[in-house]
Amino acid sequence: MKTKKLILHVDDDQAMLELVRKSLQKRGYEVLSISDPLLALDALSEQSPRVVILDIDMPDLDGLTLLRDIKQRVLGIHVVMLTGMVSMATVLQATGLGAQECVFKPLKNIDDVGDAVDRCFANIESWWDALR
Repeated sequence: MKTKKLILHVDDDQAMLELVRKSLQKRGYEVLSISDPLLALDALSEQSPRVVILDIDMPDLDGLTLLRDIKQRVLGIHVVMLTGMVSMATVLQATGLGAQECVFKPLKNIDDVGDAVDRCFANIESWWDALR
């Protein structure tokens, strides 16, 4: 079974949403970009992406809280944190809540995001292969 290549990207920075969307579309992914983290759980339920990219520092709902909520609702979903909050504590907290990867802003290379997403989908595909 081939996994639907839909990604949900949640970030309050419109320029970052656009940059990531264009980069991932070039790799063949479909990207649903949302700037309001309060809409993310509804989008997750309605669209069923297999990978989510989250910023941490957002108004109204921070990405770590959203990560926890996503992981409680959707088993097997992969989450990549894309954040400017660069610290070992951030990485440990995010991975402790279930994030597969952390990519830091400012991006030195936009391919870092795509590479992280590629690894997530490869992992999902390997799970399906193991189940078959």
